[in-house]
Amino acid sequence: MALYILIGGDQKEYGPIPATDVQQWLTEGRLNEESLIKVEGDADFRPLSTFPEFAGAATSLPPIPPPFGAGPSDSMPEDYELDLGGCLSRGWALVKNNFSVLFVGTLVYLLIEGVIGGLAQVPFVGALFSVVNLVISGPLLAGVFYLFLRVLRSEPAEVGDIFHGFRRAFGQLFLGTLIPSLLVGACLLPFIVLFLWKLTPLMGLMANLHADAMPDPETLATLTSVLLPCLPVLLFCAIPATYLAVCWKFTLPLILDHGLDFWTAMKLSRQRVHQHWWLVFGLLILISLLNFAGLCLCFVGVLFTLPVGYAALMIAYETIFPKGPSA
Repeated sequence: MALYILIGGDQKEYGPIPATDVQQWLTEGRLNEESLIKVEGDADFRPLSTFPEFAGAATSLPPIPPPFGAGPSDSMPEDYELDLGGCLSRGWALVKNNFSVLFVGTLVYLLIEGVIGGLAQVPFVGALFSVVNLVISGPLLAGVFYLFLRVLRSEPAEVGDIFHGFRRAFGQLFLGTLIPSLLVGACLLPFIVLFLWKLTPLMGLMANLHADAMPDPETLATLTSVLLPCLPVLLFCAIPATYLAVCWKFTLPLILDHGLDFWTAMKLSRQRVHQHWWLVFGLLILISLLNFAGLCLCFVGVLFTLPVGYAALMIAYETIFPKGPSA
């Protein structure tokens, strides 16, 4: 099967991708007959209209500039309104009306993460599967978002869409997970250093405690007096960590949906979320409470609350990052 490499609106190369993805982007208006593309292995790029396999699809589209990879911020309104209750209620309706594909897609995602997470606890091979989980978690979660977006936009959707991130933007999605995690973790570094410094002298004391015995009051008082001063530092470090984690919440869908590189997606996500940070934070809290309630129902309820949470998050994404004519 031929694979293609194209030049996006940001003049960067993307691919290789299969012909089915090229045709899909033509249909979505992300490419047109003037877009530069080449078969993997060829030396030169040519206008897409010169490829016979795409001629029919290309001529049926208006001649618009290729937006793939271009920042969508220019076509977005300066401000937006986010209705938290509306996101949840519409999310529930979306899942109820498209239950099979969204429920199964979420279930497949949870099974993959659960199996790899379980294997990560196995001695000797656990470290390998921990690395595997680190590498695939971003593209896989982005695929879940992509599935929900396609259903939300009334586009053809199937469970296999959760693997779309591996085909289209694997490297950028991996970096879009790794870099924000490292930067958020760096905010907590002062607490981690202080905690380890305070904990080191107590290692001998903790080693003498029996697993089946409660520490005596004197030992408990010693542990509390040493570790309690770490709490203010933790709270102080948690402020920038929480702010950034919320700001970068939409990095993955921006990479996969708008074709952005990870750094541009992080910047755009932060800029738009910052406008109404507390509303986005409130939505994430409501989704977390919803999933906690699902866990309380013998852990089975979370299978039903997670899809609603994903749907609400993608409805918020559509509000914050509306797709204009060039997106």
